Amino acid sequence: MEDLFISPEFQMSLLLFVALGGYLIASRINQSAVIGLILVGILVGPSVLGWITYTDFIQSLAHLGAVILLFVIGFEFNLREIIHPRNFAIALVGVIVPWFCGWELAILFGYSSASAIFIGTALTATSIAITANVLRELDKLHTAAAKAIIGAAVIDDVLALIVLAISTAVVNGSFSYWGIALITIKALLFIVIGAAFGTLVIGRYLVRLDRTDFVKRFPEFIFIFAMMFAFFYAICAEMVGLSTIIGAFIAGVSFKDVELNQSKSLKEGAEYLQIIFASIFFVSLGVLVDLRAVTPEILVFLVALTIVAIISKVIGCGLPARLGGMNRKDSLIIGFGMAPRGEVAMIVALIGLNAGIIDQGVYVVLVIMSLLTTVITPIIYRNWFYRGEYGTYDASGACINSGD
Repeated sequence: MEDLFISPEFQMSLLLFVALGGYLIASRINQSAVIGLILVGILVGPSVLGWITYTDFIQSLAHLGAVILLFVIGFEFNLREIIHPRNFAIALVGVIVPWFCGWELAILFGYSSASAIFIGTALTATSIAITANVLRELDKLHTAAAKAIIGAAVIDDVLALIVLAISTAVVNGSFSYWGIALITIKALLFIVIGAAFGTLVIGRYLVRLDRTDFVKRFPEFIFIFAMMFAFFYAICAEMVGLSTIIGAFIAGVSFKDVELNQSKSLKEGAEYLQIIFASIFFVSLGVLVDLRAVTPEILVFLVALTIVAIISKVIGCGLPARLGGMNRKDSLIIGFGMAPRGEVAMIVALIGLNAGIIDQGVYVVLVIMSLLTTVITPIIYRNWFYRGEYGTYDASGACINSGD
């Protein structure tokens, strides 16, 4: 009987059952599905009931969910929207300000220079998956603010990678300008060449392949090919040091203008996968956090760091957006949209813990800070910026009508 409870089938069934509970909670409190899924993850995780722990199996499923989610989001964008000069300014200032504020706060609370450097580094990250999914729920992905957020977040991932490399090298005493330059070049080349190759070569190949008798007989073939390509780009991104979700996003961008006649819809098929695996991803963020680890000694630092994490991104990203011509509301939407740290900061924290740069207390603070910033943005979006502007969705998650 014990083997039954640890089987993949039982765990998958339990996770999806919990996800359904997350949707019910979100409906009851009139919040985004992301909030409900994270809250139910906290409820069933080690913080409260202890039904689910963050096992390797759950980690793998959650990772797949983030990859598929960003693949779907990529269908809404093109490369020109990502590399807009304004997005570079938003991302650059949005990395510098949080890093400096995080470092200063850590020093103020008496942490060592090495720990302070890594705390600042964790604050530079932005979790594109959280904000993108909320904007998708609200049918706002095509707004100027949403395009700026997604574009800046992709660039932010490259900059955060560079900051992480610099911070690690400085702490270990192995800093090299050439090493940092190499990381930057590899990341930028992957984004530009990857998007161009996917759009001009793979995308056009799929259109030609769609006209063949083979695909007429097996219309699901191209969808399988596209998903293979998404996961291949995800692993390529990881190989150059970027987040896997950036690779999946670039794959989705590559297929934005692919029009198929005989084959199954790439976007629609991916959306059904996203419904399952992205739900598990958001539940896992709640499971990952153990609120029992919060002691009175670190509670004050946790509160201060969370406030600084939000304000530094709102100012660091919102101010360049305002100076770049965005109105005040859109600038604030961008600032709060870049605030979620999510799984990205958690990964940075884990790297620091494993390297012995930060201790268990700092690790717990960074993980919970990541969760809090992740939860706050959807609440602010739905209850402040987009109050009453909720869309109606079909079974695949596509918006049928907006409440504008």
